[in-house]
Amino acid sequence: MREGDKVPEPKCATVYPHLIHAHAIKTAIRDPTSVLNNLITLYSQSNLLSDAVRLFHQIPSPNVVSWTALISAHAKTRLSLHHFISMLRHPTLPNQRTLASLFKTCASLPHISFGLQLHSLSLKLSLAHLPFSGSALVHLYSRCRLPVEARKVFDEIPLRDEVCYAAIIVGLAQNSRSTDALSLFTDMRSAGIGSTMYSVSGALRAASEVAALEQCRIIHAHAVVIGLDLNIVVGTALVDGYGKSGLVLDAHHVFSALLPDVNIVGWNAMMSGYAQQGDKQSVLELFSRMVDHGFVADDYSFLAILTACSNAGSVPEVQKWLNSMKSDYGLKPGIEHYTCVVGAMARAGQLEEAKHLAMTMPFEPDAAVWRTLLSACAIHGAADMAWVVGQRLLELDSQDDSAYAILANVHATAGRWEEVAQVRKQMKVRRVRKEGGQSWIEVCGEVHVFLAGDRRHERTMEIYAKLTDLMEDVKKLGYVEVSDAMLHEVEAAEKKEALWYHSEKLAVAFALISGAAPPGKPVRVVKNLRICRDCHEAFKYLSRVIEREIVVRDVNRYHRFVNGLCACGDYW
Repeated sequence: MREGDKVPEPKCATVYPHLIHAHAIKTAIRDPTSVLNNLITLYSQSNLLSDAVRLFHQIPSPNVVSWTALISAHAKTRLSLHHFISMLRHPTLPNQRTLASLFKTCASLPHISFGLQLHSLSLKLSLAHLPFSGSALVHLYSRCRLPVEARKVFDEIPLRDEVCYAAIIVGLAQNSRSTDALSLFTDMRSAGIGSTMYSVSGALRAASEVAALEQCRIIHAHAVVIGLDLNIVVGTALVDGYGKSGLVLDAHHVFSALLPDVNIVGWNAMMSGYAQQGDKQSVLELFSRMVDHGFVADDYSFLAILTACSNAGSVPEVQKWLNSMKSDYGLKPGIEHYTCVVGAMARAGQLEEAKHLAMTMPFEPDAAVWRTLLSACAIHGAADMAWVVGQRLLELDSQDDSAYAILANVHATAGRWEEVAQVRKQMKVRRVRKEGGQSWIEVCGEVHVFLAGDRRHERTMEIYAKLTDLMEDVKKLGYVEVSDAMLHEVEAAEKKEALWYHSEKLAVAFALISGAAPPGKPVRVVKNLRICRDCHEAFKYLSRVIEREIVVRDVNRYHRFVNGLCACGDYW
């Protein structure tokens, strides 16, 4: 034969690597080392690692490709790191493919300290800026929750390909840098670099994180154009994106198009979309269909069910499904599952029972558990328990400004002004400042962000004029400002203005004057914090004044205001 370093590949190559090996031995080949390198990779891909290692030791003088094949064969295990040390002692220096495999191993373990040393070595060898090693390094820093470092590595890669862009877009999306991820997706398309299922799904994840509905639709259109809309990874991201944007009908259309190929992740994403809307019936129906299709429910499936039942305040059903998760499916509930049960009990007014469960569950209660209880105490006016639960929460996170606000309000409602003063004093001593609320709304794919009392927008005069008219209209229907304990000592006129010009109210006013919400279409607003009681009350009246639905996605859940009522039942 004269093929040089290539191994013939019969049709049975991936099934019978030993036959390929025997064929290579019988054939006269000029470059046996190259052939053995390929065979090492072939054995490892066939999960025959012992054969791959045995073959490696038969190479008289292994080169960098040989070592890389061995290291890659043990990817995502500590053995690959040990083989790398042996390689350096041989001595043989790595190439960018060697480092790429090692960076992926460090990301999966995770092993950031070894990864930092590899990064240093890659800089010394001028390999950090190459696409293979650079994209793997971006992935490592992203997995280790270091998005700033990941972005720095990406920016230093001069020749970026689709793999590099996919790594940084996915990494930023995973680290809640949604705006940056979407911006880089736009840059990638402008640079003429092709999209992959990873870059598209990463961009969709970023859009869903901020409930950027128009961005989801734009990326969906792009996926259709490039033929990725029916790809399972992209399709599942679309289901998740539309679900988190509040459009469960659109999510269901995408989901249905993926059937019957959709996997368990897709089923869970669809159930989660319904759960966020508090649509318990649809979640349970979908769960039944999933089981009929032969899928076995996992932790996320039950989390969707428990979330939906908790939002509905159905304590018996929550307990039933938690027991089913353990006894029927052999799954061990996590703290997030118990949080749903605590939330259901608290919502139903069973505060003592909810507190007892929080104290006796097989996990140390985290901030989410205590915050759930504290919110319930506020809803039910349980000032005494609110104080105890609030202090527990502040022990875990003394800088949680929302906890102080809820504590102050629940005691103000009970007329306990000494406790309100004590809460304020705690904030002052601990130098806690109430985080500024931000609300945003999309118009033609552009996101407009508002702060409380914001006057930076180019259409500020129109926005404030419209909002004044709206607030006068809701007052005629019976709306009365719901005071905030933090504004107790503020003059009445200032207090009214502070409440009127909250960020979500400004966003709604802008939506109405800008055409962001045409007649008959819902007004959609996203908020970074929990919607305040006054805005919640005002929006119930506003939905009657403007005769359309108002959808607000706050940090806790979706609120759908229709004809004077909210789907949350005034509990959030």
